[in-house]
Amino acid sequence: MSQAVADKTALTAAPTTRGDLEVRLRRGAETVAVPLVALGAAAALFSLFLMLLGKSPVDFFALVAQGAFASWFSLQNTLQRAAPLLFTALCCAIPARLGLVVIGAEGALALGGLAAAAAGIATASAPSVAVQLVMATAGIVVGGSWIALVGALRHWRGINETISSLILNYIAIALMNHFVEGPLKDPASLNKPSTQAIPEGAMIGAIPGTDVHWGLVIGIVLCVVLWVLMSRTTFGFATRIVGGNLRAAQLQGLAVGPLILIACAIAGAAAGLAGMIEVAAVNGRANASLVVGYGYTGVLVAFLARHNPLAVVPIAILFGGIVASGGLIQRRMGLPDATILVLQGIVFVAILASDTLYGRWRIFQPRSAP
Repeated sequence: MSQAVADKTALTAAPTTRGDLEVRLRRGAETVAVPLVALGAAAALFSLFLMLLGKSPVDFFALVAQGAFASWFSLQNTLQRAAPLLFTALCCAIPARLGLVVIGAEGALALGGLAAAAAGIATASAPSVAVQLVMATAGIVVGGSWIALVGALRHWRGINETISSLILNYIAIALMNHFVEGPLKDPASLNKPSTQAIPEGAMIGAIPGTDVHWGLVIGIVLCVVLWVLMSRTTFGFATRIVGGNLRAAQLQGLAVGPLILIACAIAGAAAGLAGMIEVAAVNGRANASLVVGYGYTGVLVAFLARHNPLAVVPIAILFGGIVASGGLIQRRMGLPDATILVLQGIVFVAILASDTLYGRWRIFQPRSAP
């Protein structure tokens, strides 16, 4: 009798299992297809822009491929540019799980790099590993506190997080410029005001056999860790509930305020760590080189990755290649560096517009059960 019941249960459960698998496969396919369509539309629009300028779109995209991935040198340059994008994209992607649009990575990166440089200078006599740990801690704490302020303003004062994070970017950059050109300025840095250099031993070295610094590996590991946190833990589940329906989360008794603050602090810590790595692996000191648009490009990477920390990795490498090819395009086609920014802007608009496509294509909808 028990065997008959078991057989009947298996027969009734099988269609449900197959149905769930079909739903997951179709949703996964839609998640990949919609961004690809958006990228195709952006490429078409940008091609029209190039033709209006009298330039060949084929030549442009060929140079992008050549400058990004065609040689070992260009690939290393791409990976070098992709490293900070991993962190700044996480600064946008993590709060987005709660329905927050935070675009403050540029400011958190700048202040994180400044704090890391100041900490490195102050502890210059300590062992190299200790200096690096102090620098990383300073960048994480300052960056995390800066974006946590965005979450606090959102939760306690109801201030829109997009507006507050954008304004805080300008404040953070102004603060960095003040300290770099004032109290922390190295008197020897005449043409480009900078802080003093951090100790040589505190610099982050390159991956053996490459010219790519270890910040790339740290960024990839952080993406994996945060994917596990947001997808495989109760904290991540709680953030998805808040992002899906704030009122329902409150009725269930979830502590919405602490969730917002923690998520924003984690996001800011990632951007602050990016600033520390730019100081310790690339520049050797804090100066205006920290403010080159990595924070804003990271927003685009996060949206294209659908705020999935794992998907951030390939998208960041793609955009790292686009940024790395800017010099080659300028030399070969006579186009300004701003051309890359135009392309990024068109892609961002296309990605935002593509959100309306989700759930509209019948091919990605589960078939009705007979």
